[in-house]
Amino acid sequence: MASVSLRKLEKSYGALRIVKGINLEIADGEFVVFVGPSGCGKSTTLRMVAGLESISDGDIRIGDRVVNRLPPRERDIAMVFQDYALYPHKTVRENMGFSLKVRGVSAGEAETRINEAAEMLGIPHLLDRRPGQLSGGQRQRVAMGRAIVRRPKVFLFDEPLSNLDAKLRGQVRTEIKRMHQQIGTTIIYVTHDQVEAMTLADRIVILKGGDIEQVGTPDEVYNRPQSVFVGGFVGSPAMNFAKAKIEAGTLAFADGNRLPLSAVHAGREGSAEGREVIVGIRPEHFGAASDPSAAISVRVQVVEPLGSDTLVHFTVGGDTLTARMPPETRPEPGSEIRIGVDPTKVHLFDPVSERVIN
Repeated sequence: MASVSLRKLEKSYGALRIVKGINLEIADGEFVVFVGPSGCGKSTTLRMVAGLESISDGDIRIGDRVVNRLPPRERDIAMVFQDYALYPHKTVRENMGFSLKVRGVSAGEAETRINEAAEMLGIPHLLDRRPGQLSGGQRQRVAMGRAIVRRPKVFLFDEPLSNLDAKLRGQVRTEIKRMHQQIGTTIIYVTHDQVEAMTLADRIVILKGGDIEQVGTPDEVYNRPQSVFVGGFVGSPAMNFAKAKIEAGTLAFADGNRLPLSAVHAGREGSAEGREVIVGIRPEHFGAASDPSAAISVRVQVVEPLGSDTLVHFTVGGDTLTARMPPETRPEPGSEIRIGVDPTKVHLFDPVSERVIN
């Protein structure tokens, strides 16, 4: 196992900067997930760590070695791709053991490692099959097993679940989590799926346009987003946003609705009278209008019953918002209702920088 350090890491193609001088320290044994939209630089960063992409500037350190100029085979990493990359003419056993054979590991040791990895992933009964006889989920387990048998210092996962259907994604995600708990090796995992990030990561690195937007535990990025981008990217449904102005200790919306400026924000720098703000509220922080001073009048647009809960879509001050309500809540579309808000769960962002107001 090893720590990974990225220092002022950059990648450019001519004048186009893809990765813009990011700094990140990943602890030994930590599970870190890079997440962000397409084109944010997450896969490019992973490929630079792997040695599959040259760096334009900065340093990559794995353990106590700077590996900038080392080829992939000398970095002691193992990578799992989204397309499995299995040899179709080889059995599962042969696929998993191929890298060990190349490295001169004895047949007995290789067999031990293969059997241990197969047991861990629940695929010992597949060892004598070929990839063409396996489902997508089974192939991905084999790809993981091939990486595990190498016992590398660092595992790199590049969107490994994107080719699987929703049910299989959940199953393999659980296997990856269990694998990390058992072997404790450092993992860097790239995905565009924030659900994968939230469920797998010790820490999440959220990238936007080649820069790190925020780094934190799943709880930190969910409950204390540092920007509109992070608040909107993490969570499903996403955080709601509406424009408002601070007036007389309240958040005043364009349609006349008001919410109290809670003790969390009142008196802080940035909550000055007359200041325009972006208000962020997560769907689950709406509720029954038990406190008249912390409730707003809204017109219902769409109601989505989901069984375990109900999503209610409505407008506030011209902005469309979504509330996650109890399953028995079924207001009629077009009706006007009062809906409560927990003012201590309201986030305020600057409308120009879109950064959180502290």
